Amino acid sequence: MRCHRPLAAGLALGLAASIAAACTGEPRSVDAGPVTNPPPALLASARQLLVVVTPDWDTVQGELRRYERPSPDGAWQAVGSPVTIVVGRSGTAWDPALAPVVPGPVKREGDGRSPAGIFALGTAFGLAPPADAAWLKLPYVQETPTLECVDDPASVHYNHLVDRSTVATVDWKSSEKMAAVGEAYRWGVVVDYNTAPATPGHGSCIFLHVSPTPGRGTAGCTAMAAPSLDEVLRWLDPARRPALVQLPRAAHDALAAAWKLPA
Repeated sequence: MRCHRPLAAGLALGLAASIAAACTGEPRSVDAGPVTNPPPALLASARQLLVVVTPDWDTVQGELRRYERPSPDGAWQAVGSPVTIVVGRSGTAWDPALAPVVPGPVKREGDGRSPAGIFALGTAFGLAPPADAAWLKLPYVQETPTLECVDDPASVHYNHLVDRSTVATVDWKSSEKMAAVGEAYRWGVVVDYNTAPATPGHGSCIFLHVSPTPGRGTAGCTAMAAPSLDEVLRWLDPARRPALVQLPRAAHDALAAAWKLPA
C-alpha cells in the first residue's frame, strides 16, 4: 500500500517511519476515558508546532496551522495562513501508543488512516541532490534508486528507510521504492510514528509530502500542495524541536485544555 512517505535506515540513518500497507478488517474502536491526559513531554518541549485538524475520523480533507513560541513555557503564536491538507483515504485513527480520550478507530497497518496523536518531525527527504537542498534546516537524505521504505511487518527493517545496496540480507517482501514515487516525494519529511521501537502491524512510513492530486487521500500520510509544503519545510528548524499534533475536531477539543494547545 502506497502512502507517499519518508526514509528508512539501512544507510546507517537508523530512521524509522510510517507508511500503511495491506491489511483487511474493520478498524478497532476505543471508548472514551476521562480527559486527564497531561501534555506529552514532546509537546512540552516543542517551540514549533504543526496542528492538523479534520472534521471527524473518516474525513480526508482538513486544515494545517503553524505555531511557534520563544520558549517552552511561552505562548503559542500563529505563523502564516492555514493550509488545506489531506490525510489517509479512510481518515484518521488513534496512535496505539496514546491513551485515547474520545472513541475512535485505532491505527493499524494497511487501514488507509493517518495516525492521530502527537509526533516528532525528523529527517527531510527529496529527489534533489544535497547541494540543492541546502536551504533546509532539517537533516536531509536524497532519494536514490536503492532507497526503500520497508512496510513488511515480518522484516527486521519494518518501518525503516533502508538503502538496499547496503543490506547484507534483504528479508522483506514489500517496500516502497522512494525515488520511483515521483512528484509526491519530490520533497517530504519523516513523521516519527511507531518508531520507538517499531511495533509490527501498527503502521509504517508516515510522512508529510506533496499532494499531486488535490483532494485525494493518501495511504496514511499527510499531504499538501507543493508551495505549502515548501513553506513548511523552510520554516521547520530541528533546534526548535518541531512537533505535529494531528487530531479530528472532537479529540482536539477534548485535549485542548489539558495539552494547552494553541487557540
